[in-house]
Amino acid sequence: MNEPARNAPAGGPARLWHGFGVRSGEAGAVIAGFLFFFCLFASYFMLRPVRETMGIAGGVKNLQWLFTATFVVMLAAIPLYGAVCAWLPRRRFVPWVYAFFIANLLAFALATRTLPDNVWLARVFYVWLSVFNLFVVSVAWSLMADVFRPEQARRLFALLAAGASAGGLAGPVLGGWLVPHIGLTGLMLLSAALLAATLPGVGWLFGWRRRAGAGVAPPDQTVAATAPDPANPIGGGLLAGLSLLLRSRYLLGIGLFVILLATASTFLYFEQARLVAEAFPERTRQTQVFSALDAVVQALTILVQLFFTGRMARRYGVTVLLSAVPLAVAAGFLVLALLPTFGVLAGVMILRRVGEYALLRPGREMLFTVVDAETKYKAKNVIDTAVYRAGDAVSAWVKTGIDALAGHPATVALAGAMLALLWAGLGWWLGRRHEGQLGSTAGGLGSGAAHAAELSARRR
Repeated sequence: MNEPARNAPAGGPARLWHGFGVRSGEAGAVIAGFLFFFCLFASYFMLRPVRETMGIAGGVKNLQWLFTATFVVMLAAIPLYGAVCAWLPRRRFVPWVYAFFIANLLAFALATRTLPDNVWLARVFYVWLSVFNLFVVSVAWSLMADVFRPEQARRLFALLAAGASAGGLAGPVLGGWLVPHIGLTGLMLLSAALLAATLPGVGWLFGWRRRAGAGVAPPDQTVAATAPDPANPIGGGLLAGLSLLLRSRYLLGIGLFVILLATASTFLYFEQARLVAEAFPERTRQTQVFSALDAVVQALTILVQLFFTGRMARRYGVTVLLSAVPLAVAAGFLVLALLPTFGVLAGVMILRRVGEYALLRPGREMLFTVVDAETKYKAKNVIDTAVYRAGDAVSAWVKTGIDALAGHPATVALAGAMLALLWAGLGWWLGRRHEGQLGSTAGGLGSGAAHAAELSARRR
């Protein structure tokens, strides 16, 4: 639902903001969110090519073990995360999570300086970075779903995601340029500094929430948001996120959507590792190839996010965002089945990743704007971390089994195409459910009340 025209900015730069869907009083929050995501993703993506090279160094045939180890670590981390989330107020919880990972990066910087060629350190870093990226990104989007109202999210999440893509572009470029001069240790220290730069934005965004975001009633409603104040702890049990997930068909649908996303990503990821190892045997060249792919993906994603995603979301809603990409991935798998070459694989990988970052990610995060605070931070984190990595681990072994039985890449591609079609249908269903939830919220229910009503309906 659009805000009244009187809230639209007019003249000069304000007119430019309005062209991107930004209303009066929202520009500061968009800039803060953009910079927050820029620093966060630059921190991660400058280390991502190193992780991919370390994965290949351990043997492409052993990747499924690294995926399984990542899933096990995720399972162990969930109760600890739930305890900290229940105990700390949200405006303090987010900085504490990031401070923990900053300390981890400093420890890895020291370890890599002491043991630069240790294969087990490389494997531990691979697993750690796979855990790190899901946790910090999940918490970041929980923060945004908490700060912005659903209607604001539809207009603004694409712009915030563009900050992530800009950081994802700057990260590998900076990493590739700096690593010959400062080494892996220096790269980890720089990554820690960028992650630390996100911390001031957390307090500012929570302050804006109270002034003009989810903490106040929309201009066309008289009821205020019902989510608890960020200054108070969320409460709940250590495994509350899992119990919330299991009690809601809406959340279970999101979980299955994430599993199918992880399956498509894993099938393509393993094929990428295999084809890169065959085409580029030298490790430095492999890192350069991964960095180049990351740079192309992020550059294309920024363009789509700035000029397409927001307009598409406002005109067609979240349903199209969640179903268009799986359909395109299904078509890509079919082409890959016919032409299993590195060039085709690179094109399908770029299509999948641009679609995920530019369309699926903003659309998926919009699904959480109509649920309560505990669901935003706990159930969402279970889905984004444990469920996602479970999908990774299971699909890794499935892919390994298909390779062993069939012995031809086309079989994996055809299986991926069928799963992608199922993924598209689920995206359509979730989008329609979200629109129904959004209608209930606009009709006078706060986000927490709307979700409570949905849970109650599921128990009948």
